[in-house]
Amino acid sequence: MNEDLIFMKQALFEAQKAYDEGEVPIGAVVVLNGKIIGRGHNRTESLHDATAHAEIIAISAASNYLKNWRLSGAKLYVTVEPCIMCAGAIVLSRIEEVIYATEEPKFGGVVSKAHIFDIRGLNHHVKYRKGPFSDEAAILLKDFFRKKRT
Repeated sequence: MNEDLIFMKQALFEAQKAYDEGEVPIGAVVVLNGKIIGRGHNRTESLHDATAHAEIIAISAASNYLKNWRLSGAKLYVTVEPCIMCAGAIVLSRIEEVIYATEEPKFGGVVSKAHIFDIRGLNHHVKYRKGPFSDEAAILLKDFFRKKRT
């Protein structure tokens, strides 16, 4: 099985955890040398913390695992395009590449609203691309917000 499929499936597993907890269903995993070193899913409601996004939690877990805030060479798989805040944290943590499943037209910080990774002059450049399971990630989000509205 393709590495992207394996790790995005794990990010989707994290998104499902968020959904089950009543959180916006976004999940993320940080991978280094083919191994997951950090996992996270949205926890803003349960932690009462606007910064408790899946990416931030996964980056923090990976940094704790390595005992280093620099995640050079790591990849971040995330079910939804990172927001502007998370994109900034990704740059600061020196993640090499971001693979996201679906765009975030309202708050996306990579391709939708802002292009944080394309800003010239930053001390670190992050590669990015759309990965697998776009439909699955989008359906999970749509279902979550449909249920919230009813």
